[in-house]
Amino acid sequence: MNKIRKFLSSESGATAIEYGLIAAFVALAIFVGAQLAGNGLNRMFQVIGSTMENAATTAEGSSTATN
Repeated sequence: MNKIRKFLSSESGATAIEYGLIAAFVALAIFVGAQLAGNGLNRMFQVIGSTMENAATTAEGSSTATN
């Protein structure tokens, strides 16, 4: 009977669950932050790439070959 009372009054399991929930929320925040940063970087590189393509096309069209 004493073991049952001790088990019911123990809070070590609740503490472990709380730490587990905190770790899960931190991992979720890192995951969401990485996704947002990745999307922003993707857009930035797309803009840079299209700007370079436009510059190359403009440079090709304006150059004249002299023979």
